[in-house]
Formats: sequence, structure tokens, C-alpha cells
Amino acid sequence: MEKPKMIYLNPLTVRIWHWIHATGIATLCITGAQIRFPEYINLFGYRTAVLIHDFTGIFVCLDWLLWFFYYVFIDKSLIKLYVPNMYDLKTGIIKQMLFYGFNYFKGKPNPHHCTPDNKFNPMQKGAYLMIMLTLVPIILVSGLLLLLITQKWMVFLGGVKIVIGLHFLVACCFAAFLFVHMYLATLGHTFWAHIITMITGWEEEVEDH
Repeated sequence: MEKPKMIYLNPLTVRIWHWIHATGIATLCITGAQIRFPEYINLFGYRTAVLIHDFTGIFVCLDWLLWFFYYVFIDKSLIKLYVPNMYDLKTGIIKQMLFYGFNYFKGKPNPHHCTPDNKFNPMQKGAYLMIMLTLVPIILVSGLLLLLITQKWMVFLGGVKIVIGLHFLVACCFAAFLFVHMYLATLGHTFWAHIITMITGWEEEVEDH
């Protein structure tokens, strides 16, 4: 039996960053939920949850800066990987939506074929661009404001309730994204295909049948 052709998609630095970032975001969601709803969630002591949340938030800030620096200045692939091109906007995103919504369940092939220079399908590009360059900065900045800003400046920004509301709203978006992301990660040619790729870096090249 001929061995499948393998593609090296995710370098070690990207894989390490991914799992650290995922762990950080999950920790922020869990501790944030306890801080917001202490009467329903009590995994840690309240003060412990706040300390973990604050420390993890600072860590994720540094982690995001590392991601930005890597893709802009070292790999120089931020625009190529994350910004949808004209094909993605005109037809690619429609084909990908049809695949996830209908064609996957009919056994049809994924219209997107991953390569090291084009790892993300049109839907992923749009989602990751919005998350990494809009939602992550908003939640990190609002979190830092709540952690570090003085009362005088908080009043200037519209009051602490405005900042907390924005922080909580974006956090809900992240919590929803985590579940969607985990589900879509199982829609490879096998249940574990995409997950194994993010562990080993290698993905099997699947031919259309």
C-alpha cells in the first residue's frame, strides 16, 4: 500500500504558540465566568480566580505580541495567510460554507487544499483575522484598563461599567468561538486529522475522489 503524501504545515514555533494561546484563552474564559457568576461557578476561591485571571491576561498579552511580531517581522506572512483574497471573497467563502453545512455530510471533498503558504480556508481567514486583529486587542486592552487604570481615567472612558460590559461581551464571543473551533477541528478526512496536524506539524494530503 502506497504511503500517503504528507505536507509540513505547522512549524514547531507555531504549534507551541497555538497550544499556549489556547490554554490561556480557555483559562481566561473559565476564571472570567467564575468572577462574573460567582453564585453559580466556584471552581476556585474567588480571590484565587481573580489572581489567575489577571496573571493569565498579562501572559496572553505577551503571547499575542509574540504572535504579531512573528508573523509580521519574522515569517512575514500575516497578510498572505490571514487576509482573504478576491477569490476567497467572491466564491471561496460560499464554497466553504456549503462544504461545512452540507457537502461534508455527503462525503464530498473539502474545496480548500492546505499548503504551507495557504493554510487557512476562506472562512478561517475571515474568522482568524477578526479574532486576532480585532477581538483579541479589544479584550486585552479592556482587561488592562480594568487592571491598571485609575478611577479618574475610567470616568473619562465612560465609566467602569462600559469597560466591563465591553470586556464581557467580547469574552462571550471567545467562549462561543472555542466551541465552534473545536467542532470544526474534527471535520478533517478523519476525526483527528486536523488535531494531529497541530501536534506533529504534518498533515496528510488527501486526493479528491
